[in-house]
Amino acid sequence: MAEKLVVISDMWGAKKGLWITSYFGYLQQYYDISFHDCQQLGNIDVPISTEENIHKAFVEGGIDSAVSQLLRKEKEAAHYLAFSTGGTVAWKAALKGLPMKSLTAISATRIRLEEQSPDTSLNLIYGECDEFKPSLEWAKATDVNLNVIPNFGHHLYSDEKIIADVCLQLLEQATKTEVKH
Repeated sequence: MAEKLVVISDMWGAKKGLWITSYFGYLQQYYDISFHDCQQLGNIDVPISTEENIHKAFVEGGIDSAVSQLLRKEKEAAHYLAFSTGGTVAWKAALKGLPMKSLTAISATRIRLEEQSPDTSLNLIYGECDEFKPSLEWAKATDVNLNVIPNFGHHLYSDEKIIADVCLQLLEQATKTEVKH
């Protein structure tokens, strides 16, 4: 039986997420995938969908709503792949008891404000030029490793090369898990 992989979008949800289909293309034959649109999880409904308005809605309660929704929807231990704000949602949900086998978070925006890290296998990926990436001091204080990719910014998760690399890591994880059984 395939391992479950829960995918959580960035703040744009499915609206600007055509790149996310590339992840599904690589992973769907090895994982049982469950997808969550971050805007839907956070009950984000802004009249004018600008980056500033959506971000503000997440910061002003949307992240907390998304965490609560995720905790209600996901009950079994699974692997998580999350992007930007979705990474923050998964991180916070894990700290609140979400059963999680691993978390691959790419460009997770606000975890740099957290003082604890979830007790799970973490793969935190950031572009070297991402203004939202945590500092090395934060990584040491929370005892996590950052995987920093040179010459990339915040949206590296939509780049085909990064998509292929991340999926390869997740596929290796899936096939190792199968061998153990």
